[in-house]
Amino acid sequence: MAYAEKSGKNTWRVRYLCEDGTLGSRSGFTSKGDAEEEARRINRENSGGRTIDPATGRRPFGEWVEPWFGSIDVARTTLAQYRSLTRNHIVPRWGTVPFDAVGNLAAHTWAAQLRAAGLAHSTVKTIMKLFNMMLADAADEGIIDANPVRPRRRGRRRHHRVREIIWVTPEQLLHIALQAATLVGDWAGVLLISAAYTGARWGELAGLQRANTHLDDGCFVVDPDIGALHEVDGTLELGPPKTAESARTVSLPPFLIDLWRAHLDTHDHPHVFVTAEQQLLRRSNFSRRAMRPSADGNHHRTDPPVRVHPVKRGLTFHGLRHSHNTWMIADGIPDVARARRLGHKLPDKIQQIYAHVAPEIETKLLECLQRRWKTALTGLLQKPGGVPGNDPHTRALLRPVV
Repeated sequence: MAYAEKSGKNTWRVRYLCEDGTLGSRSGFTSKGDAEEEARRINRENSGGRTIDPATGRRPFGEWVEPWFGSIDVARTTLAQYRSLTRNHIVPRWGTVPFDAVGNLAAHTWAAQLRAAGLAHSTVKTIMKLFNMMLADAADEGIIDANPVRPRRRGRRRHHRVREIIWVTPEQLLHIALQAATLVGDWAGVLLISAAYTGARWGELAGLQRANTHLDDGCFVVDPDIGALHEVDGTLELGPPKTAESARTVSLPPFLIDLWRAHLDTHDHPHVFVTAEQQLLRRSNFSRRAMRPSADGNHHRTDPPVRVHPVKRGLTFHGLRHSHNTWMIADGIPDVARARRLGHKLPDKIQQIYAHVAPEIETKLLECLQRRWKTALTGLLQKPGGVPGNDPHTRALLRPVV
């Protein structure tokens, strides 16, 4: 969208977006009116010479929301996120505002207010991206001349601190898993151990089915079509994993094969990981009942049914995936092997196409994971009284691999 701006004491210029994404400029206008007329001429050229009915600009922005949602083709999880952000942030601010009253300055002021209210930088960025898409499509449909919101070029340089993901050692992971098993059942302990020793995502393990588990071959498969469990508007459903690269075969260290065999003998549900009541897993429930107390402890509670102790405060389930990658880095596993195991795409296109994981690298990876497990297990079981390793419940969980 071309626009006029003051460039000197008595001069104006027109700024416009070039095809390569940079900002172009036309200077030398002695009045604001001349500059604005030139900006309108450029906008007409960019819109193919069509004339926009001024009445359409007086339509409330909110009238465009549902027609726009009906036109997009995205994953159900993405659609749910877009609808949530629109319902909670975009519509309350812009729903009753006419299109011709949506301005660049007002939009960026709103974004600053969202950040000041405590929303994460990434959330505000997604909201602005969504708002921009809606306005850009409205321009394509002839409702407005052009998207009035432009990239912000002024203001102080922002440094957004990226919070480091908390990870754990194998010893800490084992302690946390045993506390989770004590809190809600052995299945929770096996789930946490599996996440840390495979690097699989929550949805990939929660959606894993027996049919895709091949213990005789020492692996499991993340199916490209139904390889992840998604929760959309409170409903659980199987669907594709996060990315195309996420569809993969993941090998298991020997101890985990034994642990999974014993675990699968405890229930007959089609999914590998289910609750004690054989229900599909919900992330929020697991976090509240198992993840948070087993990592953070529950010393803040006066009389909990089971007392558990802090091990690694702030650890999340996704942090177990980071832990797995950290262990592989420490063990000297090459980038390509780590990327394939985690379901990542290598940034180097040539390496993505031509690099492969040799069998000896896969063997080394599993040997390293097995050694890490044995070291952690031995250390735990040799500790004196007062630790989970001497608890009968712990012995029952670990019997297949002790």
